[in-house]
Amino acid sequence: MVQEPAQDGCELISDPRYLVGIELLNRGAYFEAHEVLEEIWTPSHGRDRFFLQALIHYAVAFHHADLGNFLGASLQLEKGLRKLAGYLPWHQNLDTASLYADGQEALARILSGDRGGWDCKLRVAPKGE
Repeated sequence: MVQEPAQDGCELISDPRYLVGIELLNRGAYFEAHEVLEEIWTPSHGRDRFFLQALIHYAVAFHHADLGNFLGASLQLEKGLRKLAGYLPWHQNLDTASLYADGQEALARILSGDRGGWDCKLRVAPKGE
């Protein structure tokens, strides 16, 4: 059984904006997800600050990809992957291992020149769903 790492500071899962940000990511509303998650990130401290930054980098990366800015998307995904690596396999009720793998796959596809016909949506599901 995989255990979730110890939490630092407040529980993000108790903040309704966190759940809204996750839902926006799931729907592919990346710009809006970035805005909501940044509201939580700005005053945050401790371990969850980098976790939120990782999610924000993912949101920005896929927003760039949707706009056809694949260089920007790849740079943001690289930042998000570096930050998310410290939160595997679960954090704040998210399957971060799957999110990490999805990010690696998307980055590989972008770097290989895959520019069309693929879906930029990442499925970020709360643990237990």
